[in-house]
Amino acid sequence: MSDEDPYLWLEDVSGENALAWVRERNAETVDALTGGPGFKVLEQEMREVLDDDGRIPYVVRRGGHLYNFWQDADHVRGLWRRTTLEEYRTDHPAWEVLLDLDALADAEGEKWAWAGSRVLAPEHRYALVLLSRDGADACVVREFDLETLDFVPDGFAVAEAKTRIGWIDHDRVWIGTDFGPGSMSASGYPLQVRRWHRGTPLEDAELVYEGRPSDLSASGWHDDTPGFERDFVHRQIDFWNAELFLLPEDAAGGGAVAPVKIDVPDDASASVHREWLTVTTRTPWLGHPAGSLLAFDFAAFMAGAREAEVLFTPDERTALAGYSWTRNHLVLSTRADVSSALELLTPGPDGWRRAPLPGLPSLSTAAVTCTDPDVGDEYFHLVTGFLQPSTLYRGTAGEDDSEPVKQSPALFDTAGLTVSQFFATSADGTRVPYFVVGPDERPGPGPTLLYGYGGFEVSMVPTYSAVTGRAWLARGGTYVVAGIRGGDEYGPGWHRAALGAHRVRAYEDFAAVARDLVARGITTPAQLGIEGGSNGGLLMGAMLTREPELFGAVVAHVPLLDMLRFHKLLAGASWIAEYGDPDDPADRRHLEEISPYHRIRTDGPPYPPLLLLTSTRDDRVHPGHARKMAARLREAGHPVLFHEHIGGGHAGATDHRQTAFNEALVHTFLWERLTPSR
Repeated sequence: MSDEDPYLWLEDVSGENALAWVRERNAETVDALTGGPGFKVLEQEMREVLDDDGRIPYVVRRGGHLYNFWQDADHVRGLWRRTTLEEYRTDHPAWEVLLDLDALADAEGEKWAWAGSRVLAPEHRYALVLLSRDGADACVVREFDLETLDFVPDGFAVAEAKTRIGWIDHDRVWIGTDFGPGSMSASGYPLQVRRWHRGTPLEDAELVYEGRPSDLSASGWHDDTPGFERDFVHRQIDFWNAELFLLPEDAAGGGAVAPVKIDVPDDASASVHREWLTVTTRTPWLGHPAGSLLAFDFAAFMAGAREAEVLFTPDERTALAGYSWTRNHLVLSTRADVSSALELLTPGPDGWRRAPLPGLPSLSTAAVTCTDPDVGDEYFHLVTGFLQPSTLYRGTAGEDDSEPVKQSPALFDTAGLTVSQFFATSADGTRVPYFVVGPDERPGPGPTLLYGYGGFEVSMVPTYSAVTGRAWLARGGTYVVAGIRGGDEYGPGWHRAALGAHRVRAYEDFAAVARDLVARGITTPAQLGIEGGSNGGLLMGAMLTREPELFGAVVAHVPLLDMLRFHKLLAGASWIAEYGDPDDPADRRHLEEISPYHRIRTDGPPYPPLLLLTSTRDDRVHPGHARKMAARLREAGHPVLFHEHIGGGHAGATDHRQTAFNEALVHTFLWERLTPSR
């Protein structure tokens, strides 16, 4: 296959010619999709849903306060704010505004977007605030005083970069950022872990650990749990392999020290809480299968002991979804055929006690959203489903006091709708789960939107989406979510089955679901639209070029599409462990076969119309993927529309106005093409 690419110039993110091309394509798309009266109505409906004051304000606890970041029609860029539990329990809590991003953006002439915070325990007076310019992953860091509600003069401050930073104490932080040549990986993430003292130049921060040039990243952090204070370094070798090191007790105080590796498999996930080391396995270890959750006494483990408490063992239909510590308990989340269960585990002198957390409906998702394990046993957990508005519960682990504290409003009419789960059979005989949300009494095949992802251990689970409800279900459409291989629906084996050279299995799974929908009479190829973003955008490109006859329309958000150059673009090198290395002849062959950009042809079945959406400020997946795909499809005479927001980052939007516009574009495009006679 030729390496010549006539559209390389479109990879120049802010180049004059490239942006002129973007403006032309944007104008074409706006002209094609926004002219009808229905577009503005739909856009306004999307804005109403996104700005609705009844949305749950999700919180994290920091000491005596619950913190939240909030956006609405009056606060486009958002408010960082906090309240007390007593206020939070009320219908209309009184919030203390800490930082108004709209006011900050106006004062500084920057399109600031919220990128998170690090609040210093135990006093919780100072925070490291992360601000992104227009939604990029790279951010600036500034120290903020939560008492004066102002940035700290001459406080910790870091220029724009993909920085990793965290408190050691009031006068010291662990930091990794761009210190110049050799300090960042090929993916743009820090390779150095430094200890930075207040009042000293950043460039003088003491180097404590440095990853290898081939690594993805390195980071350090301080565990401030009273009685268990310690420091760790994390070396991310690639996306699926890492090493965790304990720093000797004097490491945070200065001086050269040798980190001590915590001897778990590189492909396992390990974390330390108080006296416990927990390990999630991706491959068999110590006689336990992949996907197990194991617990060890940390001190004994570091001394050589390897006797594990088995907290979870998977089976063919059940997988670990996650776990969260409170001070004295562990809340375990599992999935059986992609539906959730929660269990409370409590360590004791006679082993671990287990008790289910009841009350979860079928075909639903439950997840812990917040705990504060240094302080107590409080936990917040969310329960949601396709037709079930999200409910947030608060409880105390070990006590029977769980109660709903917030519930999302029902923002679309679910009367006459039902949720079903089916299983398609893939090309190799694998049973692939999918959910169907649509009319209870189906008069016949109808417009259907199929969503998928299939990669990076991301699971497609039941979730309430008022946007999908209003824009699609309320208009008579059917919505389908496929749990194809590459995700984590059935644990690490489900992901590994579509890794690297086996990627095609994810595409075969998705095609099998599409065919099963037609076989069941739910839809027809002409009425079936598909949508996905990022890796899911790659899935969309694969479907477009491999199975065009199965679909009536395709939407891809911030997609990967050029699989022979992805590793040279922005963060792309970090995904070699997922896809393979285009520079390795052993991998290049299968990457050529799955690369949508290189599979475009002019003969055979016609391609369904495609809508590509991306962002100039996406510094994770390069906008050149979508730009070049659109250009080559246009050259080949295939129907394609393209739209690129100047801002938005990898999310495609930084505020509700942009999100509403994007959703209106998508659903106008899909509805017009899947229901041409309506």
